[in-house]
Parts: sequence; C-alpha cells; structure tokens
Amino acid sequence: MVERRAFSAPGKALLVGGYLVLEPEYKSYVVALSARMHAVVSTSEAIQKGNPSIQVRSSQFNNDCWTYQLQQTNGYSLSERDNKKNPFIEKVLLNVLNYFDPCISNLKDVNIEIFSDSEYHSQSESSLKRNSLKKFAFHTKSITEVPKTGLGSSAGLVTVLTTALASVLRKELNPYSKADLETIHKLAQVAHCQAQGKVGSGFDVASATFGSIIYRRFMPELISNLPDMSVSKIQIYKEKLKHLVDETDWNFTADRIRLPDNLRLMMGDVNNGSETTKLVGKVKAWYREAYPSSSEIYENINSKNSAFIDCLNEINNLSKNKQIYDGMLTAINSGNDEAINSYTALKQIRQSVNGIRENFRLITKESGADVEPLVQTTLLDACMKLNGVLTGVIPGAGGFDAIALLTTDTTDLRSQTDGKHDFKDVSWLDLQQADIGVLEEIPSHYDNLRSD
Repeated sequence: MVERRAFSAPGKALLVGGYLVLEPEYKSYVVALSARMHAVVSTSEAIQKGNPSIQVRSSQFNNDCWTYQLQQTNGYSLSERDNKKNPFIEKVLLNVLNYFDPCISNLKDVNIEIFSDSEYHSQSESSLKRNSLKKFAFHTKSITEVPKTGLGSSAGLVTVLTTALASVLRKELNPYSKADLETIHKLAQVAHCQAQGKVGSGFDVASATFGSIIYRRFMPELISNLPDMSVSKIQIYKEKLKHLVDETDWNFTADRIRLPDNLRLMMGDVNNGSETTKLVGKVKAWYREAYPSSSEIYENINSKNSAFIDCLNEINNLSKNKQIYDGMLTAINSGNDEAINSYTALKQIRQSVNGIRENFRLITKESGADVEPLVQTTLLDACMKLNGVLTGVIPGAGGFDAIALLTTDTTDLRSQTDGKHDFKDVSWLDLQQADIGVLEEIPSHYDNLRSD
C-alpha cells in the first residue's frame, strides 16, 4: 500500500534587520509569505529489501530528478545514481536519516515530489498547470537555470523536505506540535548551513518553520562545531547531531507575530535579483575596516529597527479602537502626508524606515555594496507617493531583489502604476503575509495538474 502525506513551508521577507540579523545581539522582523514550497511524500515496499532508495523529483523544472541509494555502516551515507549533485537535498537526507537512524532493513522506498509556488521564480518561458485547488508554473529549464525572486526558496525547500522525510521516519510527526516543530527547525538549519557552505543567520529557515516572527539568531558555533560527515566519522557525527537537536539550548528567539489588521505586505519584483553572499561579503569587509564608526551605524539602524517593531505593536493595539483605526486607514489611503503624520504611530513608523534606509544608503556609499542602489531608491520614493502605501523597503540584504511595501488591504497598486514610467520594470507579486510556517496539506490536492 502506498502511504502519502504532504506539507508546505512559506517564503519570507526580512522587513527590518538586514545585516544586523547576522549578529546574535540584534532582533529582526520577518514576515512569512503566502508563496510556499510544497512536498508530497509517499512510500512503497523497497524493490530490493535492505537496499532502499529515496527519489526527489521536481516535474516543474524540466522534470529534474535525483535518486539516492542508501547505505548504512555505523551511520547513513548515500550516492546519487547518475552522480548528479544537489547539496540542499543531500544534506537534508543525510541529517534526517542520521538523526532518526532507522534500521535500513526496515526502510521502504521513498518518493518525494517538490512543488514551488510561482512567486519564487521568474515566470518567463513558463506555462501554468492547475487543478481546482492548486496551480504551478512549469519550466522547460532546470531549477538552477531559472532566475529567483529572493523569497527564500532554498530555505523553504530544505524545511519542507526535512518535514516530509521526518514524517516517514516518525509516523506520528505533527507539524503543529511544538516539540516536532523544533526538531524540524534544528535539522533544517543544520542542513541549510551545510548546503550553503557557511552558517548564515538562519532567519529564512526559522520563518519557513515558524511563520512570521521576531527573530534573534543562534550562535553559529552550534553548527560549525559539528564534525564532518565522512564515513570514518559518521558515528561521532550522529551522536553530536542528536545531542545538538535533543539536548542543546540554542538560545535563539522566534516569537510569532502578525501584521496589524487591514495592513498587508506587497512585493514588487524588479526582475533582477542580487547575489546575497557577495553583498554580505562586501558589507562585512566594510564593517571591519570602518570600525568603530561602522558599529555606530549598526547601533543607529538597530534603534530604528526597534522603533519600527514598537510602532507595529502600537498600531496593533490601536486597531482595537475602531473609530481611531478607521481614521488611520483613511489617512493612509488618502496618500496625504499631513493626514498620515497626524497619527503619531504612522509618523514614527515612516521616520524609522527613513532612518534605516538613510543608513543603508550610507553603507552603500562607503562599502561599494548595492544595499540600496539608486534605482531602488528612486522606485521606493515613487511608491511612497502612491495612495494606500504606509512605507516601503528592500527586504533582507537589499540590492536588486523584490521591494516590499506595507499598504492597506484595499490598495490597488496595479491600477495606480500601470503604464507609468516610474514603475515600468515592476511586477507586483500575488502575495500576502502568512502567519503560519510549516503546514500539513492534503496529498490529493496535488493530483491531476493540467495545462490551461
């Protein structure tokens, strides 16, 4: 009998906390997005008992497929049948298998189908397939050849793949259980860092797991101190991994939050995208060379980040008073600066974002990294003149990734920007914020996808 389960995990937008999120002393505000990565997992009796395989397929991207044969000697190792490399898939499989450590003779063959919502990738040269419940863009190119929009596809993939395989090895796995979610989170963080070849901040995996959060990172040594996964050290690795996941306090923050009622996040893709690693490398080099003035800039940004978070909390509180809150929404919708600034919380949230952007432009000038390049400054300034826009940023590391705007939920950006020169390079993504991270889905909802 074929057993099936399905899961999804959201993308992310780091509204405030870019660069500072790398340091354990700073908090960031991360909004999970409605764009999700999906995994449908099924098992069947192994064709050769004691010699199971795991197949991961992405029919959306040129029918990409990776098939791994498993070996167990003190711990798990694997080999891809055609010697194809995908570090994100490989590290997930190795960490999940070695953490749960099932007896190989009891393992079934595992098949995992991956799906990616359209907003993660450029939609040029793609065609839609859908059923009555789901729709996905199918590409003629492999996944590595299709430009990304910077919404956290690799973190979402690692998180949902971790959940899917874990559900095979722990039948009772419940993604709404705090304990199971923490296990998923830690395993996904380890796999994601290893696949990237560095220990990043982890905010993207945390958001994929937990949803919209206030985030403060874990110490990178937790992961970097793990031994390597070579066959000779796999027994030690397995023991250290179990200790790290089950018994170690990671001392990080992932407190769930939600945007105020009637406000929503809108993302505008500028069809470029940035190499985050290069941006971060340049900013880190600048920080070292410009110290201590660079530290003062970071502290200034942190104070503005904290003010932004406090203002959103205040707006959440004000939303309980219908008369006041309706007036605030009317002011934002009017686009009139005087009306907006008559509300202290709205005025302060704009001031905090202006301060953050001003400091990022200073870093851009001093470091040579395009944290807020001129073309994005021009675009964001034009967006601030639109009715219904409260504020806007380039989320995360900045650069040429999609911009993020906080607007009222009645704002129609397309009607205000269509045909206007200032917005000719912007595609408004069909997104909204998501409060929840990992979700269990219904497997049959992914069946019978057909072309329009």
